[in-house]
Amino acid sequence: MIYDSIIIGGGPSGMTAALYLLRAGKKVLLLEKETIGGQIALSPRLENYPSIVSISGEEFSDRLFSQITDLGADFELEEATGVEKEQDVFTVQTNYGSHQSKTVILASGCSHRCLGIPGEKEFTGKGVSYCAVCDGPFFAGKEVLLIGDANTALQYAISLSEICKKVTIATLFDRFFADEVLQKKLQTLNNVEIHHGLCSISIEKEGEKLQTLFMDTNAKKAVSFLSDGVFVAVGQKPHNEPFEKVVELKNGFIVTDEEMRTKTPGLFACGDCRTKKLRQVVTATNDGAIAANSANCYLQSL
Repeated sequence: MIYDSIIIGGGPSGMTAALYLLRAGKKVLLLEKETIGGQIALSPRLENYPSIVSISGEEFSDRLFSQITDLGADFELEEATGVEKEQDVFTVQTNYGSHQSKTVILASGCSHRCLGIPGEKEFTGKGVSYCAVCDGPFFAGKEVLLIGDANTALQYAISLSEICKKVTIATLFDRFFADEVLQKKLQTLNNVEIHHGLCSISIEKEGEKLQTLFMDTNAKKAVSFLSDGVFVAVGQKPHNEPFEKVVELKNGFIVTDEEMRTKTPGLFACGDCRTKKLRQVVTATNDGAIAANSANCYLQSL
């Protein structure tokens, strides 16, 4: 079978693209290598999506998945390992075989870089977070610890300082790597405390708070901080290596235009896998709708 579109990635962006194409009467195959919903499926609460006051990330993902499968989407739990185009037909290679289509939408997402320390995974969603935009409001009036030293970390710290009682910043190196304007802004905040040169060791539960243990690489001694929440901002990792032959990458992310088109005609990208400033569920669904519309226009031109 040759599908109208194969969508690689079952997060909000990919499923929204499927929704729009299915409603346009197209035959769609959705490929997902791990978990439907992507990162948002792991979030205990989603409270910044328009019209939805509060919902778990898992329920949000399940609802969207049911919506597209009820409309006739085919689904396979397979990992895409490559994409090739010959004339007007794409072949998507997976760890189980291959599928063909007239268009492909890449919605492979990205993942937050983790510290890889004991307790981090255990308390993710239970005090440990990777997104201050998403989860910061849950810690309003409380004390939080932020681990990181680049632009995103400082942007998070500034944002958290506006709603939290205290923000403690722990950097893994002896200085910040953020823009000077962010560093100067940080120095004006009275409720922000900065500690440089700390190597993270573990995160543990201490009563109702989290205790994060570090090794001070300068003083050669262990230090720890008690906080209501821990925000980890040490970068994001896209998963676009299998597609590097058919797209342009910038810092690992896929370059697209505003219509989600890549350098290969008929190949589109949307959501967190592409170059963009804000990675949220609402921007992912926006991308997915645009990618689907562009794919539909391309199909009409064949």
